[in-house]
Amino acid sequence: MGTLIDIGSFIKLQRTKKDMTQGELAKGIVSLSYLSKIENKKTEASPEIIQMLCTRLGVQLNNDLDMTIREKCQEWYSMLFESTDKKKIIATYQEIQELMDSNLSENLLMFEIHKIRYHLVLGEHDKALDKINELNELADSFDHTQQYYWYKFRGNYNSTIGEFNQAIKLYKLAEEKINKVDMEEAEAADLHYILAVTHSKLRNTLEVIDFAEKALEVYMKEYNFRRCAQCHIVLGISYRRIKMYEKAIKNYNLAKHLGQLNKDNTVIQLTNLNLGYLHSAINETNQAIEYFLEVADDEQVANSERLGAITALIKEYYYLKKYEKTEEMISKAEAILSDTETGVYYKLFEYTIKTYTYAINEEHEKFTSLVTEEFIPYLKDNNDHANLVVYSKMLAEHFECIGKYKSSVKYYKLANETYEELINL
Repeated sequence: MGTLIDIGSFIKLQRTKKDMTQGELAKGIVSLSYLSKIENKKTEASPEIIQMLCTRLGVQLNNDLDMTIREKCQEWYSMLFESTDKKKIIATYQEIQELMDSNLSENLLMFEIHKIRYHLVLGEHDKALDKINELNELADSFDHTQQYYWYKFRGNYNSTIGEFNQAIKLYKLAEEKINKVDMEEAEAADLHYILAVTHSKLRNTLEVIDFAEKALEVYMKEYNFRRCAQCHIVLGISYRRIKMYEKAIKNYNLAKHLGQLNKDNTVIQLTNLNLGYLHSAINETNQAIEYFLEVADDEQVANSERLGAITALIKEYYYLKKYEKTEEMISKAEAILSDTETGVYYKLFEYTIKTYTYAINEEHEKFTSLVTEEFIPYLKDNNDHANLVVYSKMLAEHFECIGKYKSSVKYYKLANETYEELINL
């Protein structure tokens, strides 16, 4: 069974999982100090002692069963990246957990590390953080492969909670491990794709293009249409941001074509959403609205994408002075939010809906208070330059309309300075 490092870590992990003290485990088998040395990899215990400790922990050493556990784990790890069937992911997890609870397996640490990813897939961010904290004291004993996933999944966690710079640092540490382990090309491509997406959040356009093209090269060889499409969407977003609109449209159309070939509605509608943003950016409002409506009206689309489309429609209709349509979209967004377990990710949608509700109802005090005291500080904290330009300008126009010219100048200035920053990013 495994190495000295493995045995010590496994025993410590199983003991803490069962809420057993070192004293309770060691009693009648070894001294407390000797057990501490085993758990901290400072000594190698005899097979007889290991067997007695395992028996007390209620686990057994079974090499034949370990092959089954390994195969089950590999199947589950793949599901965490490819499958959208959460029921199957949960059922397989529970099956493996039962095996792990009664067998000391050399797959245990990798299984525990993958639980970070599992909780993130299920949207259980607090549980993912708990798992990170629990594994932190064992991290020194991880081999290179375990360290790779440890850094990668912690990066996933930081990205999920909006800490993109920290996520990139962790992904870079994971990337350093790739050269030290026998990693499949597809795994490296996945990391490069994640790096592209995370750099995109920070508007690091050149890095996005570099990492997305590296990932795309591998996915094309493997005929992974879904991932190819996702890379084209990320590239399209970057080219849109640097105003290379033809290149952006070409990438979006490639993504949409791959989505249609693969009958992948998620990819098709994500492309439509981004085509909407592009046409909005070049003031082709009617085309933008058509694309946004495609997404907004599709109940199969994830709530986050639908809300993205609906809040975009709120803005388009408001600036066209189509106030009935604006109100219709506000109601639609509110209905989706009321059925959604909102968190940090949905804060932008909530602020957007409130802002336009107050604007359309001419609730001037509420509008001013919300945008100046909450929304603009939120956008600054999140380095959301694009929306900061939109809402600073909206606030400036509002102050201009009600004759508060000093305040108006202040927010026009903020909008212009932010726009300068945006184009220099």
